[in-house]
Amino acid sequence: MPEWTFLTNHAHVLLCIARDPGIRFRDLAGQVGITERAAQRIVADLARAGYVTTTRDGRRNHYQLDPSLPLRHPLEHRHLIGELLDILRDPPTP
Repeated sequence: MPEWTFLTNHAHVLLCIARDPGIRFRDLAGQVGITERAAQRIVADLARAGYVTTTRDGRRNHYQLDPSLPLRHPLEHRHLIGELLDILRDPPTP
């Protein structure tokens, strides 16, 4: 794992959820490189701020992102989460 990255773990979690809205905490943690507990805290942070809505589907959670919300830092607040995700999301396969 690199010593540092350009994006925070919160951004990484958002990206993973955008790619797989039914992702499990275990898989989310593994992809981001954090503990499951850290993944749960980040999802809770994002939900409290309105960026993620969680619904229960049987024993699984399903997440929905609100791409119309702004990035939180003053340097980026004029840009939307959806813009960031559009750039970073995997392109569709032809």
